Amino acid sequence: MPTTKFLGRALALTALAALPAAAFTLPSPASATVASAPQTAAVAAPVSFVDLPSSPLPSDHQAHRITVTYRNGTGADETVAPQILVESPDNGPFLAPGDVKLEALTGGHWKTVPLASQTGTLYTGLASAKLVLHSHHTLTQQYRLTVVKAAPGTVQPRVALYG
Repeated sequence: MPTTKFLGRALALTALAALPAAAFTLPSPASATVASAPQTAAVAAPVSFVDLPSSPLPSDHQAHRITVTYRNGTGADETVAPQILVESPDNGPFLAPGDVKLEALTGGHWKTVPLASQTGTLYTGLASAKLVLHSHHTLTQQYRLTVVKAAPGTVQPRVALYG
């Protein structure tokens, strides 16, 4: 079926585009020793999450504001990352990234935030949202969610905490 072949190629090209450029180059002799040594993770995973109040996925095709607020009540700086999850019902239908539009208020302008998808859950990436929140400061991040294709679901904002 031509459509299947085209989609397969598109998925393969998308997967290749996501790889770092280093994956396509041979290591130099000087770096060969380093490459064969055990590697530590370059990006640390969150140690926990703070779940904020969830809400049903709106179905009116209007833009709805979501505010992620987290206060660092400790005496030390914390590395945190706000995240939005849009969860499909357990039995489907499962949402696709094109079913919703998510924007973040950055520098006074709304900028589209890309959504990834896994097992019926759409989510924002953590790496680009990671920041250091100083002791006794508050993180407030504004988002705007517009449902393009109405479907049942839940909007779950949360904050990732790093050790």
